[in-house]
Amino acid sequence: MILKSASHPHDGPLNDTEVLRIRNDFPILETQVNGKPLVYLDSGATSQNPLSVMEAEQEYYEQRNSAVHRGAHTLAVEATDVFEDARSTVAAFIGAADNELVWTQNATAGLNLIAYSFGNASVGAVSEAAKKFALAAGDEILVTEMEHHANLIPWQELCRRTGATLRFIPIHDDGTLDMSAAATLITERTKVLAFTHVSNVTGVINPVAELTAMAHAVGALVVLDACQSAPHLPLDVKALNVDFAVFSGHKMLGPTGIGGLYGRAELLDSMPPFLTGGSMITTVTMEEAAYLPAPQRFEAGTQPISQAAALAAACNYLSETGMERIHAWEAELGQRLVKGLEGIEGIRVLGPPSGVPRAGLASFEVAGVHAHDVGQFLDAAGIAVRVGHHCAQPLHRRLGLNSSTRASTYLYNTTGEVDAFLAAVAGVRSYFGVEGAAV
Repeated sequence: MILKSASHPHDGPLNDTEVLRIRNDFPILETQVNGKPLVYLDSGATSQNPLSVMEAEQEYYEQRNSAVHRGAHTLAVEATDVFEDARSTVAAFIGAADNELVWTQNATAGLNLIAYSFGNASVGAVSEAAKKFALAAGDEILVTEMEHHANLIPWQELCRRTGATLRFIPIHDDGTLDMSAAATLITERTKVLAFTHVSNVTGVINPVAELTAMAHAVGALVVLDACQSAPHLPLDVKALNVDFAVFSGHKMLGPTGIGGLYGRAELLDSMPPFLTGGSMITTVTMEEAAYLPAPQRFEAGTQPISQAAALAAACNYLSETGMERIHAWEAELGQRLVKGLEGIEGIRVLGPPSGVPRAGLASFEVAGVHAHDVGQFLDAAGIAVRVGHHCAQPLHRRLGLNSSTRASTYLYNTTGEVDAFLAAVAGVRSYFGVEGAAV
């Protein structure tokens, strides 16, 4: 299948002029909301889709729709080619080999796959190779205080099932990770270190290489939540030397219903399967089954074939635009967001101050106004943001909050949109009659 390319050149830094051309590839950005042009600042939750992504999925259904890995007829062969070509494209996008990328429903499913596989290795009869993933009382799983619930609850449950202990690396008041505490907490008892590459609340970019080296020095496995990094900055899982990484398609211009799990090949091939059924076996008798190597051993049942084609198109779009360029543009927008918010009375920005590198997002508190009211006020102005705890209740609790408002940018946002957002935020407290309230 031929995937259409992005309709803009791949040279020089991104700027407002080129971003305006990029926006032509995203029909939804022409939407009017409450009579106002849509300003979409919620890509941290779900990004929008370029035409090439929508066309890739439509083309699959129009011309190649069939079951993969299950037939010898022409459509089945072509569908399988689309499916596996997509795997190659997406794997290359994150610096992995084809057999190191498992299709999942989303990043949450990928994290649960790892946790349940480790749990399966901890009970019952398993191969000698799988025993290295077993956990028991006395073992520790280490996460951070800034984790999304998807990278916290599966580990809580794994500890509950196995008797292992869950510990966490605390953060400083500015939202950055306490690396001195990390050095103390990562010990010979640590079996898994799971952490986010980029915080979905503060925009903090964690020192992956340093944390990974500390974990590997004690023989621990490293699981990276790349949901907020794969879409926004160059990601090379091999260069980072992590053992596993997860990401979601819908946050990186792709469709919903698909994500990816990267795992080092020798690890995936040794892990017990999580879901079982058709398509992931070699032989089956009435008493037992033998399983295929990775990635197929983790892909039971009918797979997200059209979504894989669309996600590959999304990766092509991002690659052709240039991930370094996207990261630089979003870093500029992120600084513009934070600096602008810092200049508005009654606003508290979560995370590091302006001038400190961060992703292109900012979460904030408006003194005297609930985050949900802030979100509705902005929506009336056509501005879409995220409100709530952003699936990070422990982090909000650590920062003394129940909720916050988050603005998150992507390659299709302009400086004018950021400025329109800042102008709207400047009027929130006046609208709700809370001027003078302390932060």
